[in-house]
Amino acid sequence: MKLLKKLITVLVLLAAIAVGVLFALQNKDPIALDLLVYTFEPHSLALWLLLALGLGGLLGLLISGVLIVRLRASLSIAQRKLSKTALELDALRKSEPPASE
Repeated sequence: MKLLKKLITVLVLLAAIAVGVLFALQNKDPIALDLLVYTFEPHSLALWLLLALGLGGLLGLLISGVLIVRLRASLSIAQRKLSKTALELDALRKSEPPASE
């Protein structure tokens, strides 16, 4: 099963590389990128698009990583509170019942 998973992963990566190469070959036109305050020198359209895709992916990973760390921290705090409450409940169950009047 692991061999099949590795094989599928390699095939998907090879297909992605082939699509990327075909994309780059079809979009060779040099385009200057203008960001209002700075204009970059002309490079191929494929380069600009692939850079934007890569930058977006990295920013997405960074933002989701920060969110995951925050969620894990809150989960850890909640689990500590839960275990503390469970210990307190066990202690109360083991203690003597209040005297009846």
